[in-house]
Amino acid sequence: MTGALVAMLLFASAEPSEALLRQMIGDVALAQVERISNDWHPEQRDCAGLVRFAYRAVFLALRPARLSEGLWRDREGKAAAFADAETLLAHSFETLGRGDEARGLLQTGDLVAFRQIGDGDAPVFHLMVVIQPRDRAHARTRVVYHPGSRGAEVRLGVLDELARDAPAEWRPVPENTRFLGFYRFKEWR
Repeated sequence: MTGALVAMLLFASAEPSEALLRQMIGDVALAQVERISNDWHPEQRDCAGLVRFAYRAVFLALRPARLSEGLWRDREGKAAAFADAETLLAHSFETLGRGDEARGLLQTGDLVAFRQIGDGDAPVFHLMVVIQPRDRAHARTRVVYHPGSRGAEVRLGVLDELARDAPAEWRPVPENTRFLGFYRFKEWR
């Protein structure tokens, strides 16, 4: 066997790193901005659906056995294939915080979360996927999100611009009571 073939076989059998999983989650989420994948079921195209789709696609490609046990946790803490935004935040992700220190910890695949008041005063949760640039000195942290409306396109924004220029209820700043904070997949804590 050649050295390159041995290296390929070792890589193929190794557990993918968290960094690779994160990078690919970011790539999948960003790809939805250009063209929504046919693999993303139309009935699940909302903000939480984007999170579930990006994570599921990457785990299916790199750690398919992990999907067989259910990637998410339900309200009882049991493994589940599906979770809405509120359940994802409560049981599959952990808060990093709401301030500058937490913002400084962000990595690709982390989430920005909001809770708005919907129809009938029911809370509506909104999630955005963080995309951290590989070269932080020359690029800014972005967010990818689906606005939730049926048939809407996936959007891309710059986190700092969102904090400065978005309507007050959508700014990821501690002064905004509708901003829940920054979150990380529990398996990466």
